[in-house]
Amino acid sequence: MIQLDGRSLTVEDVVAVACGQGRVEISPAAMAAMIASRRSVEVAMSGNQPVYALNTGVGLLANIRLDEDELEQMQINLVRSHCCGVGEPLPRDVVRGMMLIRANVLAKGLSGIRPIVAERICDLLNHDITPVVPSRGSVGASGDLAPLAHMALVLIGEGSAEYRGEVLPAVECLERAGLDPIKLLAKEGISLLNGTQAMLSIGCLELVRLEALFHSAQTAAAFSMEALGGTPAALDARLHNARPHAGQRLSAQHLLALLEDSPIRRTQGTGGARIQDAYCLRCIPQVHGAAWDTFAEARRVFTIELNAATDNPLVFVNERDLELPSQIVSGGNFHGAPLALALDYLAIAIYQLAGISERRTERLLNPTLNEELPAFLADRPGIESGLMMAQVTAAALVAEMRVLAGPASVGSIPTSGNQEDFVSMGMTSALKLQQSARLAEMVVAIEVLAATRALDFRRQRTTPVLEAAKAAFRESVPAWKEDQVLSGPMQRAADFLAADGFRTRSHSLVEVH
Repeated sequence: MIQLDGRSLTVEDVVAVACGQGRVEISPAAMAAMIASRRSVEVAMSGNQPVYALNTGVGLLANIRLDEDELEQMQINLVRSHCCGVGEPLPRDVVRGMMLIRANVLAKGLSGIRPIVAERICDLLNHDITPVVPSRGSVGASGDLAPLAHMALVLIGEGSAEYRGEVLPAVECLERAGLDPIKLLAKEGISLLNGTQAMLSIGCLELVRLEALFHSAQTAAAFSMEALGGTPAALDARLHNARPHAGQRLSAQHLLALLEDSPIRRTQGTGGARIQDAYCLRCIPQVHGAAWDTFAEARRVFTIELNAATDNPLVFVNERDLELPSQIVSGGNFHGAPLALALDYLAIAIYQLAGISERRTERLLNPTLNEELPAFLADRPGIESGLMMAQVTAAALVAEMRVLAGPASVGSIPTSGNQEDFVSMGMTSALKLQQSARLAEMVVAIEVLAATRALDFRRQRTTPVLEAAKAAFRESVPAWKEDQVLSGPMQRAADFLAADGFRTRSHSLVEVH
């Protein structure tokens, strides 16, 4: 059971619930905080002062004061009118992650909503009801309005949802689960819509996969170093302590652990051999480490945002004396800039990770760069092409990733009558990252295919840790002879990496840190 209190949700919690593991509930302390903030909203509504989104319109319509009998209808209208999403639906895990984070934000007790609203989101998660949420339509401020509106629509019994593998009208899903639609009162519609939870859900899910991919890229690089007889001299701890970026030091330390006790003879610097390796081998810690530092920064940003109040306005109750008046403050916490920048940064980082991987693949295959292995790792070069075209695919994917690395966060387009005149485009950043991450997994998978095949050609064992990792990989992708259709092995290799890859099959980063 995961208890939501608005303070302690983690990236791992999001991944677990998104994947259908565990149940969710609101903590008792959060229930009390929501009740107190709701009481403040009800007091404010009974007064004569206009309060944004409580008794006024929203956006450019904020100056229009609403009559008391219009307040509840306005909340329903808000949800319906903001359901403007288009495109293919977001994956089920993304929507479930979005719902969990939204419920946690409401549980902070700063939104002025009744506890039943947050509880009902938990009910949907616990009964496996997943709203159908189109993927396009958010500019990332005032948050992910369209995606969250499609989620909120299901709470009031409208729209569509998936229930136990079947897409049905929302009201039928609720009925089958024994739940009633809720009636939104003043402030509750806008509190469901303002926020960054769609882009944040994608960010959390992708970050965990990218952290696993980093481990796979490290193992792939170690395979390549062994296959090419690369020198571990560039991994010397003294070098990396002299430039002490945390990720760089961690990458070098991890690679040294993977390569420890290697029986493969190194020839650098002797008898006319090359003095030092190419950058794709020599600079692995510098490139991989910079990517890891980017992941660490994204995790920091995401962890803050998971437990941040991102709707508008916020209700601040005087916790020392509940009898004193509360303050309802209108601001811009829904703006997705912190996430948009982090998501764009991740797309740039994994381009670096994939780009250097593709260069190592090229070095394994190209007979002009490597004289010790058969051309293109073919059994019979000439009559066979080996992995020649696999590198072409890797190059194509890296080229596409280069386009996807272009930041969306610099592309603001004013909306809402120019009231919302500078937006984050964070959801676009998130959707680009999703695409790029899948491409990166395939690029690294192609390197693993090439490097393990090259090691087979060398007919020499590598380190015990890498031998165990290679054996695990061979269970999914057996060795082969002669040319074959490569799409199948490439996809199986990518699936292997996506399913935690080498993280649990070789020295973990934790063990060497």
